[in-house]
Amino acid sequence: MSKIILDRLVEKFGADVRETSSFRGDDVALIALSRWREAAEFVKSDPRCQCDYFVDLSVVDLCDPRTDDLDMEDRFEVYVIAYSVTKKHRVRLKTRTSGEDPRVPTLSAVWKGANWLEREAFDMYGVRFDGHPDLRRILMYEEFQGFPLRKEYPANKAQPLVAYREGTFDRLGPFLTDEGMPLNRGPSVDLLDPALPLDRAPRSDPND
Repeated sequence: MSKIILDRLVEKFGADVRETSSFRGDDVALIALSRWREAAEFVKSDPRCQCDYFVDLSVVDLCDPRTDDLDMEDRFEVYVIAYSVTKKHRVRLKTRTSGEDPRVPTLSAVWKGANWLEREAFDMYGVRFDGHPDLRRILMYEEFQGFPLRKEYPANKAQPLVAYREGTFDRLGPFLTDEGMPLNRGPSVDLLDPALPLDRAPRSDPND
């Protein structure tokens, strides 16, 4: 059903819709970077699209650092998923930006929900969202260097680059005892403890 959106995008933007695909309700349009925000506004406001519900926004790093130039022209693919509550269809819009200076127009004024996810995309991938009202890190701290979800970021690289503070023996990062999380990411629980509440007990495998 949501192929209607793809048809409407092609009618409106012509060759600036670089490619489309549709498979089992997953309808995708690759939009020229220069028309990114305009395309988002269109699928939200067009009476036949009405994609008023923001679902997701993120980035894909298309670079293979073993063979590709890190500054390649279309290195980062930014995508947004929007859904129509009334029409019951959705679309994924994509655009691409360079590795040398990755930036796209913000969609935070189109869907307010894009605000924090654009900050996350900036924090993890270093893609800048022009016009964003508060573009700063949201998961990492300000002193963090680099962008950890980029393909060239070393998986075993140790950070933080700020000093650990006194009292941080078993904590991650520069956190005090009432901050952060323990290294095991949760409390130690003996699942075989008979005193364990039923809702915390291990579940049986239905295949046994």
